[in-house]
Amino acid sequence: MSIVLDGSSLTISDVETVACGKADVTISKAAMQAMMRSRDLKEKLVSSGQVIYGVSTGFGDSVTRHIAASKTAELQRNLIRYHVNGTGHDTPPEVVRGTLLIRANCLAKGNSGIRPEVVSRLLWHLTNDALPRIPERGSVGASGDLVPLCYVGSALLGEGEVDHRGKRTSAAELLSRSGLSPIDLEAKEGLALINGTSFSSAFATLAVIKARKLAKLADICSAMTSEAVLGNRGHFTDFIHTAKPHAGQRESAAAIRRLLQGSRLSMTSEQVAELAGGLDGHDYALLPRSIQDRYSIRCAPHVTGVLRDTLDWVSNWLEIEVNSSNDNPLFEPQTGLAHSGGNFYGGHVAQAMDSLKTALANVADLLDRQLAHVVDEKFNNGLTPNLVPAFESDEWRAGLHHGFKGMQIACSAITAEALKQSAPAGIFSRSTEAHNQDKVSMSAIAARDAFYLAQLVEEVVAIHLLALCQALDLRGAERSAPMIHKVHATVRERVPFVGEDRAMENDINSLLILLRGNQLTEIVTECWETEDAV
Repeated sequence: MSIVLDGSSLTISDVETVACGKADVTISKAAMQAMMRSRDLKEKLVSSGQVIYGVSTGFGDSVTRHIAASKTAELQRNLIRYHVNGTGHDTPPEVVRGTLLIRANCLAKGNSGIRPEVVSRLLWHLTNDALPRIPERGSVGASGDLVPLCYVGSALLGEGEVDHRGKRTSAAELLSRSGLSPIDLEAKEGLALINGTSFSSAFATLAVIKARKLAKLADICSAMTSEAVLGNRGHFTDFIHTAKPHAGQRESAAAIRRLLQGSRLSMTSEQVAELAGGLDGHDYALLPRSIQDRYSIRCAPHVTGVLRDTLDWVSNWLEIEVNSSNDNPLFEPQTGLAHSGGNFYGGHVAQAMDSLKTALANVADLLDRQLAHVVDEKFNNGLTPNLVPAFESDEWRAGLHHGFKGMQIACSAITAEALKQSAPAGIFSRSTEAHNQDKVSMSAIAARDAFYLAQLVEEVVAIHLLALCQALDLRGAERSAPMIHKVHATVRERVPFVGEDRAMENDINSLLILLRGNQLTEIVTECWETEDAV
């Protein structure tokens, strides 16, 4: 696949493709020309002696320190060097790829006064899988992601470290082996590289990609839970959800409804009412079972639907962000002016990710509550306690096994961590840099939290799915709806039935590999592609 950057048309799907290392990326001719026009204007203004922030002045609170044109290039190199102070774990490679792609696209918009060859070097690193080492911590999300993006700039200068096809080496050594020279930055080019939201946006975009898949997996889990507890699939009828027509809620309900078509476990409302019985001539009777399922099943579309609807506007905001000029200053060739502003501020990314975190954490809590019902003999409508095999009372193994008891404990712990991590980051602005950056967005923290929270939800889904497949085996998996039976069979290709207590860490890891691919959702894709799945 080939992606052509023009600064205006990059999609979340494009970022996903490149993050996985599956695309060639080039820059359009129009974008090359736009970059040259802004660069030429910048050079003209510098040579005229005009005062331009970060070009002929110092940075931040050093803006009052005006320098001669002869010093502007060295100023850019120093800008990169004094921000190389990140901490924490190294950023995952898929996020680094996303960062390189998004930064290149934002600069390709042609307002940043940077030469095309500098942006092309970003794409060289991407194409050759020469990923700058970027520690995760250090950005406050305004003036952009200065610290993490400086590690990108440092690699271009030949001063940093890169992971070249999985092996760490110095940028200088890699450039030498490749017959390339380090980039010699001109005025403004260091600032153009680092003074933007591309690191935050990369984490955010990949969090959205994970969350989209998790919304579908949550629908699968909810449908399987309805079958596991012999639930009432009438809760998902179109009439109910058309009466409260949030698009995400309707889509989730429609998916669950279609997943349950043909089920001989989950019942219609009429079947449930018939099973519950009547008064038989009395004026009071205690029903043998409830005609309504608990909220974590009955209200599943109302929870997962919030995630779906959140993803709609979050995705829109992010696609605007990754196709924006988000550095400072910007150059307008049509008027010959340099404009100072605050487009480096990551407020939209922070707000989007803080909202996404809440929606994701609620889905984790939903699935954890479903699991609690499935394993508890008081609530699972006749399944064994903790889904242990149904041993005869005189069997020696009877009473020795505990099934999914430990898995439910682990799932609750993971869910609690997800809930803790859902606290908003964007409200924790800190005044920095001598009160020049006195109100900052914290977008990198919010986006990183969302990315890792999504991974926690993946772990919740993995444990829940394993328990649900166990429950369906105990019920008789052949009685499942056809689509759910396919999901069950796909899981069973990787993880066997739990016949007696065993370590299940490897089971979880096997499921995580499956979940992070597309196979599980693709086998029931039609559930989200039908007319009434709106």
